[in-house]
Amino acid sequence: MAWIYLVLAGLFEIGWAIGLKYTEGFTRLFPSLFTVLSMFVSVVLLGLALKTLPVGTGYAVWTGIGTVGTALLGIYLLGEPATVARLACIGLIVAGILGLKMAT
Repeated sequence: MAWIYLVLAGLFEIGWAIGLKYTEGFTRLFPSLFTVLSMFVSVVLLGLALKTLPVGTGYAVWTGIGTVGTALLGIYLLGEPATVARLACIGLIVAGILGLKMAT
């Protein structure tokens, strides 16, 4: 169950990271509310996951999911560059996440 909490926490981290772009410095109400709610849910789910997972593994996987998801959505939604080097680095992060999952 801890891994399910962790994956969900990572997905909510993506939500708030992308949401920050749409808040325009927290000047827009609904994107700001969504972003703050996503931050809260993400941290609560991370806390639940860390009840049984090692903190180093949990935190690294949480930030990795958030990093990969945010980078990919930045490419898809915001027109950020999708260079070979950037995609290769995202692949390395995914490999690290999988390695941590298999090692735990």
